[in-house]
Amino acid sequence: MFHKILPVGMLQCNCSILGDETSGEAIVVDPGDDVSKIAAILKDQRLTAKYILVTHAHIDHIAGAAQLKKLTGAPVFYNQNDLPLVKMMDVQAGWLGMAPPEVAPPDAPLADGQIISIKGLAGTVLHTPGHTPGSVCLYLPEHALLLAGDTLFAGSIGRTDLPGGDGRQIIASIRSKLMELPDKTRVVPGHGPNTSIGEERESNPFIAP
Repeated sequence: MFHKILPVGMLQCNCSILGDETSGEAIVVDPGDDVSKIAAILKDQRLTAKYILVTHAHIDHIAGAAQLKKLTGAPVFYNQNDLPLVKMMDVQAGWLGMAPPEVAPPDAPLADGQIISIKGLAGTVLHTPGHTPGSVCLYLPEHALLLAGDTLFAGSIGRTDLPGGDGRQIIASIRSKLMELPDKTRVVPGHGPNTSIGEERESNPFIAP
């Protein structure tokens, strides 16, 4: 599996490009900005994006999705519970002092347990509300990999003080969905360094028993 983590945009969102070298198919997760760089990596690796996944509809994760769709033709998937955040994209842009990006409803929703697959690669969607109502993670068991969005970070969790955030809910999501995964699972959060389920289970102060 090809996996490139590209920090994009003002807030350095971790965009993941997942590809199967044999089939040449790819999934792009959280193209928040720097779409030209994402497109250049796809071209360099001879990969064709089949799906664009957005873990949640905060501007730093979704802002480049519509533009990348125009370039690749790949559909954009995200959980429809985050549509209210999409409708206030101008407000989100104001938080960062930037122009509102082009955004649209998802071409298809992401639901808990849904399988997202390309030739040679498959992942399971985990609905983990709390950071936002529609927050999701993508779990690839064959590669012991979790793309956690802004639900779980190295030594921390996603903030819950923005519209739609819920502190109790994010803890419940992490404990019921993410802490059930094997300790060896590598976690790529929405920002910052990678970690593992085992490491967070042992030392994350927000989810300690």
